[in-house]
Amino acid sequence: MKSKTISSINDFDSVFMRLASPEDIKEWSFGEVTKPETINYRTQRSEKNGLFDERIFGPDRDYECYCGKYRGVRYKAIVCEKCGVELTRSIVRRERMGHIELATPVSHIWFLRSMPSRLGLLLGMTSADLEKVIYFAGYLITGVDSGERARLLRELEAEYRAKVKTLTKERERDAFKERYIGAKREIEDIVKGAVLDEVAYHAFSLKYGTLFDASIGAEAIFELLTALDLPVVAKTLEAELLKAGSAERERINKRCSLVRSMMSAKIRPEWMFLKTIPVIPPALRPMVPLDGGRYATSDVNDLYRRVINRNNRLRKLKEINAPDVILRNEKRILQEAVDSLIDNSIRHGIGSAGALTASQRRPLKSLADNLKGKRGLFRQNLLGKRVDYSGRSV
Repeated sequence: MKSKTISSINDFDSVFMRLASPEDIKEWSFGEVTKPETINYRTQRSEKNGLFDERIFGPDRDYECYCGKYRGVRYKAIVCEKCGVELTRSIVRRERMGHIELATPVSHIWFLRSMPSRLGLLLGMTSADLEKVIYFAGYLITGVDSGERARLLRELEAEYRAKVKTLTKERERDAFKERYIGAKREIEDIVKGAVLDEVAYHAFSLKYGTLFDASIGAEAIFELLTALDLPVVAKTLEAELLKAGSAERERINKRCSLVRSMMSAKIRPEWMFLKTIPVIPPALRPMVPLDGGRYATSDVNDLYRRVINRNNRLRKLKEINAPDVILRNEKRILQEAVDSLIDNSIRHGIGSAGALTASQRRPLKSLADNLKGKRGLFRQNLLGKRVDYSGRSV
């Protein structure tokens, strides 16, 4: 059991912010949340391994374990051997975090849809192409066999030369030459990093299946990022900068600046994808009891619940080796659930169905929505307010 809490950190000189690695998120966490349940309707207590689990987030009542075996401050810091709850103050439920281990990597919506897209800038791809791949609307070419390309081009040229000799009419020769140039351009356009839509992918697979490998979904982009060597990318960009024109120079400069910033902060590119999701403390997403045994709950709990349900379903489908079509659909809706959890207000564009809504037909407030804007945590609660004063002298 971890002993260090956020409240023990009182004196600091500065705050350094950077992307968190999956290991960082697990380091913050006090346990994995595997069930979408919150409160048991019979006992009115938190469910084990759920979003309010006392073993992960701390006890509901000061110095009292879940099963009631230990009560009182004299048992401070003891971990109940029956229920596994540490006896401490209930205020730790404002600071202890959990985590969700995802069955597949998913994109972080801020790095995908920011202006400009940080993912697109790093990989040299457009936002539209990235969204096609991540939301299963397009295939990313991950590898090309240069030897096979040379063989296909030689065969194509030999076939063209043999056939063109048999054509007597000028019009037929011109039409055949156009087809030859089109086929040659098709082969040359198959390069690593290119994105093909569904129709083009299946057509090219039949014609040039041995030439290239292609993948779809967030995993394809994640593998590209994992393979990126930032120092090598920086050197390549610096070499390109010397030969680039003025318009191209601006784009390369932005990309080079991003790569250098990531290198200086010791950030890996694949950290822009999520394999582990932090679960914020339960006191920051409360459930308030109402009359009649009902509860008013934070929207964030609903969004976490969707992520856990879809993640568990995907994990089970993987275990039983479900068909690829079903797995793709589950991965896509898991990606959309994580998008909604992080920032529900910017879910738009290719592959997404807009902001998720609650039963009252209003947009659910995501983690980002609770922080930003006039009603967000910073401006509403933490920053100073301007106050109008009215004075009268008599």
